[in-house]
Amino acid sequence: MAKTTFEEEIYLRALTGRLVGKALADLGLNKVAVVASRNIICSSIATATEATFLTLSGGVTYHFLAEKGKEAELAERVRAFAPQVTVLQFGGETPIEETKEVFVETLRQFAEKDVPGAFVVHVRIFAAGGLAKALEDERIREYLGKKDLFVYTVGFDEGKVYVNRILLEDSEIKLEKLAEYQVTLEHADLLNRSLKDRSVTFA
Repeated sequence: MAKTTFEEEIYLRALTGRLVGKALADLGLNKVAVVASRNIICSSIATATEATFLTLSGGVTYHFLAEKGKEAELAERVRAFAPQVTVLQFGGETPIEETKEVFVETLRQFAEKDVPGAFVVHVRIFAAGGLAKALEDERIREYLGKKDLFVYTVGFDEGKVYVNRILLEDSEIKLEKLAEYQVTLEHADLLNRSLKDRSVTFA
């Protein structure tokens, strides 16, 4: 059971989304799609990502909702937007198995529609095995094998958020660290209490 209130969970996503948006701006991007599950927590991290990216880059972004049964329509809309990168922020308070189903079907439809651009995967769905599950589908694996794939992860003890390239090697998923961002003590404390059920371990 997380030692955080719902308010703190929302604020945690604001802090994390700010770093994700900065990372996107640092990459020199100017057109980013953000696809998020339809729930409060995912919307919080998504809008924080978008606002920071817009502020720092002067680029263009758009918020897309991922909903069960509407994955094909979503893929068509993202393809029409033609982003350089699509951020897949799936997680939040929706049950994780349901979230994984929508995530996998979203990628299946992206593959079918051949949506352009690279992908950034949210740490929650990545850690829950969402990408690994999606890669069991041969069509998705072929599609993603041609893409630049990234994931942001958390170093709990180091108090850092890492941006990693995802490498697909045979049946393995490997990560190559590209950049790191130091988080504040406040952010580190919330991350640890929310995701690790422990007090912050560094000062």
